[in-house]
Amino acid sequence: MAGFRPHVPAPVDIAMIAHPSVTLLIDLSDGGDLAYDAHGRHGRGSVAAGLLPGELRANGQVGEVLEIRLEPTVAAFLLGASAGLMGTVVPLEEVWGRAAGEAEDRLRAAGSWNERFTTAAEILTRLTRKSTRPPVDREVAHAWRRTLGTRGRVRVDSLADEVGWSRKRLWARFRSQLGITPKRAARLVRFDHAAHLLAAGRTAAAVAAESGYFDQSHLHHEAKEFTGLTPAAVAVAPWLAIDDVAWAAPAAASGI
Repeated sequence: MAGFRPHVPAPVDIAMIAHPSVTLLIDLSDGGDLAYDAHGRHGRGSVAAGLLPGELRANGQVGEVLEIRLEPTVAAFLLGASAGLMGTVVPLEEVWGRAAGEAEDRLRAAGSWNERFTTAAEILTRLTRKSTRPPVDREVAHAWRRTLGTRGRVRVDSLADEVGWSRKRLWARFRSQLGITPKRAARLVRFDHAAHLLAAGRTAAAVAAESGYFDQSHLHHEAKEFTGLTPAAVAVAPWLAIDDVAWAAPAAASGI
């Protein structure tokens, strides 16, 4: 999780960098100041953003915002976030219902960011316990976590062998439950690693080589597809700057 508070009340226009998670952006302003623009869809207020194949921009007179990132296997259980959410941006109330407004009210009333983070973890835990959706298959969860652990450099055939499924079955179950194919998931995870290397000041050529791209032009292509930005623009994207200081859920809550 991460909390955002502008230094001065000025309009902003920020590109959100694609990330291998389902992201909740909870608008804590009084007037629904967070405006978003993604894939031709415009709106205001809190949103749930899936595994983005393109660009999401947050803009407007943005006040305080709480960002929560959910592992896709968790989001599928908690939000029912399958193909209907992955790759899209929807108002939070579409996936949370009445609980979205109640959560916003509680989070606005909290006296500090730490209290908000704790409250958010409590809300997610309660929603998880109340969920009647089946969890994703263990094989799918294993394949996702292996993809993360290898930074996207694992073959689908290898994942299928590890879980004892055919390649076709893994592909179908992974896509139906997480809304993304194993191959595209690997590309997104690999790009996320590359994006953070760019943000750390590495050159595009060095990042391409370290991340397993064919060459610098291959990295450029992936950056444009996932974010609409060049590698140079990704390197200075403000959204990446918060990852090293974001509030991590305590061990007791990390399994939700």
